Amino acid sequence: MARIPEEFVQDLLNRLDIIEVIERYLPLKKAGQNYAACCPFHKEKSPSFTVSATKQFYHCFGCGAHGSAIGFVMEYEGLGFPDTVEKLAESIGMQVPRSEGRPDDTPKRALQTSLVELNTRAMHYYREQLKLSPRAIDYLKRRGLSGQVAARFGLGYAPDDWHPLAQCFSDYATNPQLAEVGLVIDHADSGRRYDRMRDRVIFPILDGKGQVIGFGGRILDKGEPKYLNSPETPLFQKGLELYGLPQARQSIRAKNRVLVVEGYMDVVALAQLGVEYAVATLGTACTPEHVKKLSRMADQVVFSFDGDKAGRKAAWRALENSLPLASDGKTLSFLFLPAEHDPDSYIREYGKEAFEKLVDEEALGLVAFMTRELAGQVDMDTDEGKAKFLHLAKPLVAQVKAPALSMLLRKKLGELAGLDAVEVAQLLGTAPQASSQAAAGPAYAQQDGGGQFGQQTQAGGAPKKPWNKQQGGGGSGGGEKRRWRGKDEPELGAPPPEGPRQTTDLGLELLQILVAAPKYALELPQNETPASAMSPAMQAIQRVADYVSEQPQVPVTGHLLDAMRGDPCFRLLDQAFSKSRDKYGNSEEAILAEAWQHALQRYLLTQEKPRAARRLAELQRKYDTSGFGSLSPEERDEYGRLVLMGR
Repeated sequence: MARIPEEFVQDLLNRLDIIEVIERYLPLKKAGQNYAACCPFHKEKSPSFTVSATKQFYHCFGCGAHGSAIGFVMEYEGLGFPDTVEKLAESIGMQVPRSEGRPDDTPKRALQTSLVELNTRAMHYYREQLKLSPRAIDYLKRRGLSGQVAARFGLGYAPDDWHPLAQCFSDYATNPQLAEVGLVIDHADSGRRYDRMRDRVIFPILDGKGQVIGFGGRILDKGEPKYLNSPETPLFQKGLELYGLPQARQSIRAKNRVLVVEGYMDVVALAQLGVEYAVATLGTACTPEHVKKLSRMADQVVFSFDGDKAGRKAAWRALENSLPLASDGKTLSFLFLPAEHDPDSYIREYGKEAFEKLVDEEALGLVAFMTRELAGQVDMDTDEGKAKFLHLAKPLVAQVKAPALSMLLRKKLGELAGLDAVEVAQLLGTAPQASSQAAAGPAYAQQDGGGQFGQQTQAGGAPKKPWNKQQGGGGSGGGEKRRWRGKDEPELGAPPPEGPRQTTDLGLELLQILVAAPKYALELPQNETPASAMSPAMQAIQRVADYVSEQPQVPVTGHLLDAMRGDPCFRLLDQAFSKSRDKYGNSEEAILAEAWQHALQRYLLTQEKPRAARRLAELQRKYDTSGFGSLSPEERDEYGRLVLMGR
């Protein structure tokens, strides 16, 4: 797939005003130099969400969410990076270019546009047919649906005939794209063409941009299959999409919860009665991609299944796909309804309040559900059963990367098996020390398309080596050349080998100031310390200095963070940003400048010591080889000063 050029994304950020972008989603009020609002990413009564026009970033002091205009839209709408760039570029009349990719990229995009247009025409046709079908209208009324909710979800009706879509498409018999998008079926033997959806209530399936990518059909009377979906097409991949997500997005944000159900009618019926944060899988088990998408949008994901064998099997598949993505900051729960009910029938019989009470009180957490299901497969009254219980649990536990959740899961397994913590650790391995997800930074930094700046790629998709300035040469202004990290140098963030190191506290202090005011990166002198001897913080500082020095103008904070979001140093930058907001968020420029001067002086001292040590070693070698008389008077004085300095 062709990539969006980095230069375009930076140009887009420079043209966007984050205040205008965020005000499309929530009202902002002037608060001193910044703007404020109640955070859209967590519940709060007083505003802690601030937006800086000068630095072009947002930050919530309550939940810690922060980022640029691109990051906000990704987080708020649950879109991937490319889709977000497309959306924002379109909003200001910019055309997104693509860097050279596969030769078929342009035709592929043209095909997708054409297929979307076909689906959109079909959707309008189905909606008009619903108005003309008393039988279909009566069916929806019997299911308790109003005209308003039917219009909100774009419901329609496919007439009971072989090719009613011929009324909609004049080239029905010859257009190959009608089959490619799944609207019609071409019979291989007879060569006949007929509509895929016939005598069914139609549920249009929308992607994150609101485009019609497929359809689901529910039969009106008895028959099989009860639900029929569009096939996999260039537009529609069942494992990536969720029914009802565009309609539910705002409610999911407000409730900070998303309910995953099994059927289209469940989603629509729940919305009809006020539970508007439900989505449905599309005839497939919940996939890791589904979990990623939903976890970006809400802190609580609840999977709702029927209480029968099929429902429990579907729930277990969802659990297996969720384990590697589980986070200490998110909750994954599993709700099993009584055997005689699905969400649609339950909420219609008992109402919204009873249904939400059931979700609050009866949903099982990930640990409770996993241990219950595993214990149900063995005889926990015997030692052999307990041994098998732990044997079944071990590969599942290994997938959980969230530290606290992993620890609690192991503790629960130990309690059920009658083992202490040491014995559980011996059997299952030690719990992880740090969450891989926590190390990746905030949600917006984990979306699709990451690495547009920091983790740059060469042709063919191989990641380029990280930045590092060319050793020697002095100077810190723009135009300095870079060299790629050598193969023997460690990756950023790896523990450096034995040898002189920079002061970690000083590195973090410098990084906090640089994130608050990137312009100071241009004042840093050339760092002559080998990369292998730098602390991770100092390596991150080097990356920031490299990036800023190569830009035509100094980037503001929000743009710097967005540009570095795919780089290995981003975790440290993100931590420095959070501390910087607390430390310098309301400081005047003079205070920040004074802090920078003090930190810079300390930094210069750290740079002087290794320089002096190298010079002393050079003079010592000359002395050892040719004697003291080989040194000039100036070198003798220098030698004495360096010896005293090193004591």
